[in-house]
Amino acid sequence: MIMSNTFRKALEAGKSTIGTHFLFSDPDVAELIGDTGLFDYAEFSAEYSILDMRLLYHLARAAQCSNLTLMIKLDQEGQGFWGQAALGAGFKSILFTDIRSASDIDTCHDIIRPDTPNVGGRMGLKLRRPALSTYAPETYLEDLNSIVFCLMLEKQIAVENIDEILSRAKEKGVDMVQWGPADYSITRGRPNMMFQEDIIPIEEMVIQKCVEYDVAPRIEIGEVEKAKRYIDLGVRHFCIGWDRFILQAGLKNLGEGLRRLTDAI
Repeated sequence: MIMSNTFRKALEAGKSTIGTHFLFSDPDVAELIGDTGLFDYAEFSAEYSILDMRLLYHLARAAQCSNLTLMIKLDQEGQGFWGQAALGAGFKSILFTDIRSASDIDTCHDIIRPDTPNVGGRMGLKLRRPALSTYAPETYLEDLNSIVFCLMLEKQIAVENIDEILSRAKEKGVDMVQWGPADYSITRGRPNMMFQEDIIPIEEMVIQKCVEYDVAPRIEIGEVEKAKRYIDLGVRHFCIGWDRFILQAGLKNLGEGLRRLTDAI
């Protein structure tokens, strides 16, 4: 059975959304996130992880236990193959990285949208898991059209082409645009720029442009307290926390606390 895209339904209802990232290639993580009942989706950051076809199946199965929508973040290389493989496994959203031009958006659109006369994508029948093989054709097309389409602006050239990119994003039905300060800093030749104050006006310009073009800005944060500034700028969609860092911070806190007690014995 094809699972309903609850992430899409939240967007259509005009709701703010929150997600969280996971990089561990273990279905248990997706299941744990879903069991909280607090997140609209979970982003599998495959760009920084390992993946194969079987893993995509198991992640989607685990998320389905709690009706959790999964997003996949893809490296630009191989995004067509892995994007369609993820959708075939049951993922409901794709975050495309390294967007540099309007034509990049055309390519991403064609990857995820159905190959029908009125849409003009290149996605055919890609259902791969046995549980998804019994489907109604109309339902399958509705599912493809409901895929939440997200992209990242994270390169200097993308900032230079921002009006062209956002105009095409609106035309092609992009749901969210995410600012990427780390890669942007690298393309400026200043890897530490992401931690400097002179990146703030650029970030805020990107957010304001997204609002102007009516393409929702999405922001990644590591702490709840950081959300307020972005909310004041018009951001309504957030992805908070990374499983690796959450686990490391938790272990560090436990270890340091117990070490202080035992060292005092």
